[in-house]
Amino acid sequence: MPDYEKKDIYMGTLTISKEHWLSKGDVSLFVWQKKCKLTTPYQGTILFIHGSSMASQSTFDLTVPNRPDSSVMEWFAKRGFDTWCCDMEGYGRSTKSRPINCDIANGVDDLEVVSQYILKQTGAKGLMLYGISSGALRAAAFAEKFPERVSKLALDAFVWTGDGSPTLEQRKKNLPKFVASNRRPIDRAFIFSIFERDHPDTADQNTINAFADSILSLDDSMPTGTYVDMCSRLPIVDPRKIINSTLILRGEFDGIASTEDLINFFQLLPNPEKQFIVMPGISHASFQQRNYISVYHYLYSFYTQPTPVYLSR
Repeated sequence: MPDYEKKDIYMGTLTISKEHWLSKGDVSLFVWQKKCKLTTPYQGTILFIHGSSMASQSTFDLTVPNRPDSSVMEWFAKRGFDTWCCDMEGYGRSTKSRPINCDIANGVDDLEVVSQYILKQTGAKGLMLYGISSGALRAAAFAEKFPERVSKLALDAFVWTGDGSPTLEQRKKNLPKFVASNRRPIDRAFIFSIFERDHPDTADQNTINAFADSILSLDDSMPTGTYVDMCSRLPIVDPRKIINSTLILRGEFDGIASTEDLINFFQLLPNPEKQFIVMPGISHASFQQRNYISVYHYLYSFYTQPTPVYLSR
């Protein structure tokens, strides 16, 4: 498990990264950790959970020339967080050999293994989860099943029932293909389509190119399971069973879920410590947008918000 050190010139801090390998039966799961090596007040432990069409480091530890702080893990590590991400089975460096489509439920199984390991390694009382798109579905389903392992839950580009989603309406046209195969091909044009389908110009071409290069260096196909789930099996989670403090993030132009769908979900969350934020100028893939620093600050505010002294329940 090699360590990698990186000196940040601007902040004057030193971050250290480490790869971990976990076993889920015969499956190997790649886990990546980044934290500040210097003495920094500990802020919490974050587990970032990727979406349907890209592995974890491409999403959360991306380097883009002339774009400071493109790595959300680096940004939070410099501020005292112990940050982690993992490749779900079927993605990136994790095992891809099993004849399954790696659906949301399988991702929850991955998170069960990964969370247990992180909690044991760090001694954290609970994890701050961030999930994006199908990663948000994985995170929510995990929190519903293992609420005691979660301190705070952030759901970005989340979808509940799918009602009013233009993205899913188009995706359903290919549902028979997704059902018939465990994997679907991806290429540069597909990755660019993620940024073109909702609202052009919310992300710059330099970032999209770096994102595509990183994704395609690891994968030329992706599992179909999350697409099948999102096109034919929603709702997957019950908001009334999610008892953790929750943040819902919705990009202004994101087509994966309607505002009404998310508001209905939000209203049913039982914990009064909850927030709903619309992110201006953002479509899908929040951390690769022009307004990415705003997203970091929304998350930082949520993760560092003091626990209420008084609650009526």
